[in-house]
Amino acid sequence: MDEYGILNEVLVRLFRDIMDIEEKAIITQEYHDITNNDMHVIEAIGIGAPKNMSSIAKELSVTVGTLTIAMNSLVKKGYVVRERGKNDRRVVYISLSERGRKAYDHHARFHREMINGVMEGFNDEEKRVLIEALTKLDLWFREKEQQNQKEKLPAEKRG
Repeated sequence: MDEYGILNEVLVRLFRDIMDIEEKAIITQEYHDITNNDMHVIEAIGIGAPKNMSSIAKELSVTVGTLTIAMNSLVKKGYVVRERGKNDRRVVYISLSERGRKAYDHHARFHREMINGVMEGFNDEEKRVLIEALTKLDLWFREKEQQNQKEKLPAEKRG
């Protein structure tokens, strides 16, 4: 098989397998009531200061409307807390409940194990090359996403 075929096969398998393996690892008996997508919403909310819906939606590259559906479910299940702003009651801030923080830690633990497992057999040069290659791959996908978003805009709004 040529370079193109090998790389295509590896990338397609990697994207699929990472999602499948992650889901099996993080959706345990304790977290059986949420999805992999829910876990990524929890990750985007994070354990720092409360965030507004717009900033979380932007981080996840979804609309606020789409996020609201997931957020309603996570609030109902006890993973997320909504609070009105003290200065501006129209603003809603989102933070993790204690249960949400435990889910966040569980998910972060999986990611640490994944990175440690990938890197353990590599020497320093291999790690540097891998990071450089994956950074370039990430940049390509981000540029492609920006291009796709721009193409969705009406012609007069494209810059």
